[in-house]
Amino acid sequence: MNEVTETRRVAAPPESVRDAMADVEAFVESAGFDHVEVDGETIRVANQVGLAEIELELVAVEREGADVAHEQREGIFEAMWTTYTVEPRAGGDESDVTAHTEFALDVPLVGDVLDATVIQRQRRKELNAQLDWLEAEA
Repeated sequence: MNEVTETRRVAAPPESVRDAMADVEAFVESAGFDHVEVDGETIRVANQVGLAEIELELVAVEREGADVAHEQREGIFEAMWTTYTVEPRAGGDESDVTAHTEFALDVPLVGDVLDATVIQRQRRKELNAQLDWLEAEA
């Protein structure tokens, strides 16, 4: 499995951060995807990465220790999930938000066009964009 983790201190209490993440469509859109569609617990995203267009169908899931978690149901990965955790800082007026993605490439589908390094770079950009949005929203 490949991993990407980004952590950011947000100048807002945990409940404000969690409330911002509850707006699923806005939160997912903040990653900078070319297309986002939310239908209940199902999230469809599409993004151009280099020469490839990646389309994923994600589903909101429960993961131990995570405030928010999405897992790929359909897409180019053998497996892929992202968790977001919000931890209070001393005093409760700030939060540490950690976004963590794990993925395994389905090599026969991806192979020559995308490799783990390209996916990690793109995912790091997306997670940082979401953390920027949380800083502004919360």
